[in-house]
Amino acid sequence: MAKRDYYEVLGLSKGASEDEIKKAYRQMAKKYHPDINKSPDAEEKFKEVNEAYEVLSNPEKKANYDRFGHAGVDGNFSQGGFGSGFGGFNMDDLNDIFSSFTGGFSGFGFGGNRQRRNNGPTKGENRYTTMTIDFLDAIHGVDKLIHVDVDKMCDACHGSGAYSSADIETCPTCHGTGHVTRQTRTAFGIMQQVTECPDCHGSGKHIKRHCDKCGGEGYIHRREEVEVSIPAGINSGQQIRVAGMGERGTNGGPNGDLYIEINVRPHQYFIREGNNIHIKVPISAIDATLGCTIDVPTVHGDVELTIPAGTQPNQQLRIKGYGVKDLRSDNRGDEYVEVEVTIPKKLTKEERDLYSQLANRSNKKESVFEKFKRQFK
Repeated sequence: MAKRDYYEVLGLSKGASEDEIKKAYRQMAKKYHPDINKSPDAEEKFKEVNEAYEVLSNPEKKANYDRFGHAGVDGNFSQGGFGSGFGGFNMDDLNDIFSSFTGGFSGFGFGGNRQRRNNGPTKGENRYTTMTIDFLDAIHGVDKLIHVDVDKMCDACHGSGAYSSADIETCPTCHGTGHVTRQTRTAFGIMQQVTECPDCHGSGKHIKRHCDKCGGEGYIHRREEVEVSIPAGINSGQQIRVAGMGERGTNGGPNGDLYIEINVRPHQYFIREGNNIHIKVPISAIDATLGCTIDVPTVHGDVELTIPAGTQPNQQLRIKGYGVKDLRSDNRGDEYVEVEVTIPKKLTKEERDLYSQLANRSNKKESVFEKFKRQFK
């Protein structure tokens, strides 16, 4: 069968640059590698791609091919092997390509280091969830009961899955390593791929008799009620860790942890900024003018606050120590009270008469507006 044009094999046009050739080769090598592509013709296409790149990545061979076609490179290409058949290849090219393959390659038949998989006890992965709580519960702290579906280590076999320690022996397939090595012959030479042992699933052990309680799983699935203590002062976005309620471990390893992210509902009146609390309170114009004493709501209950005479609209007054407790200390923030002066929209006859008397007396002296207007003269 006649060989296809090398540029066609890599999906390129003649005159392609060195970078374009390398990029096309990487894409095609990944596409047709036998460990990824399981189609019957994948291996042949993979070899065809390697052959095309071997020629086009070598400036001298590429020049001969561009001038004479396949006849210009036949004498050199058939040498084969890593010594002469990879003139345009370097290990960086190969590493770029095979780093994206799963399973991990241990070498190309010339003494690569094997990666040993850990088949000892391994802690499970962590799990994450969210919880919404009320504003005042976040301020004071609260205990919440939650239900968690979790795989817990079997207390009969302690996670081994065996009826007794005498029923545990070394896996005959992987000889206790937890992995097996598969060799594949490619255009690069002998390639080795390390995968999990299909019989022991990476544990390196073979169980002769399984645990009666868990059926050899090493764990028991159950739904547990867990009390979660939410500390005073927690804020939205912060997390609480519940130990041992994550994904199950492997080979007798402990469970991971459960992390709960807290979401705090907003309050109708209180606003939190850091460890300080802000609130707006309405008072009448008379109270703002003459001053008064009011019981102000705080997150810790009502507190008596003196409104000084002449208090202006939107003026803030501080109540020290009535904010939120700091999570890492006993310090508390403050509460800031913003005064909203309200003007009545309707007046009784008596109130109107009183305001009229006040207005008549005020007319005898320069008004606030007249003082302002005088600045423009």
